[in-house]
Amino acid sequence: MKIEIWSDVMCPFCYIGKRRFEDALQQFVHKNEVEIEWKSFQLNPNMVTNPAININQYLADAKGWTLDYAQQMNNHVTQMAAEVGLTYHMDNAVVANSFKAHRFTHLAKKHQLGDAAEEALFKAYFTEGKNVDDTDTLIELGISIGLEAETTRQVLTTDAYADDVRHDIAEAQYLGISGVPFFVMNNKYGVSGAQAVPVFAQTLEKAYEEWSSEQGKPKLDIIEGQACGPDGDC
Repeated sequence: MKIEIWSDVMCPFCYIGKRRFEDALQQFVHKNEVEIEWKSFQLNPNMVTNPAININQYLADAKGWTLDYAQQMNNHVTQMAAEVGLTYHMDNAVVANSFKAHRFTHLAKKHQLGDAAEEALFKAYFTEGKNVDDTDTLIELGISIGLEAETTRQVLTTDAYADDVRHDIAEAQYLGISGVPFFVMNNKYGVSGAQAVPVFAQTLEKAYEEWSSEQGKPKLDIIEGQACGPDGDC
């Protein structure tokens, strides 16, 4: 059964949602029959990378908040992250456009390393305070998950996989996805946000039950008519 996950590396709830979903999946009896595909989504495609700006100040300026309120919001998500075993250092987060990071994930996906790439990017952004729009940083992340440095450099110094990123974003718009994380299970059930583990678990069970009942059944409703068969009968 296929599960597609739309996310953006700068979304604090995406990393939290990833952990909660993983907790639910770990408890799922049929987890070995689940295929996960990560999809690209940009919360702020016009963001200009600027390591000199503190993320709290950026949010205050972008959303019209006070600096104290921005700090409070980041403290809140930091506490939520801690509840699922994640360590956020939001004061060190680098303001960075995520488009290049999404191209990196598509390269990783080609090598069956999509989940590893997402994990590495989230950790780099939220925990380690790294610039995920920096080519050398992404090359280092690529090496850490098993990608060849030169291959990653060739991709990131061109526009390779840019169309793949745009396709994911367009698909999200077509499906009516306006925020992330967003989980689509068996192309039927959508789960929006970093839901509680039981919500993921219940949806997994329901989606799997329907998916498994569909396996082995004809894919077409056939209207019979005059035809020739392979044995020569007409």
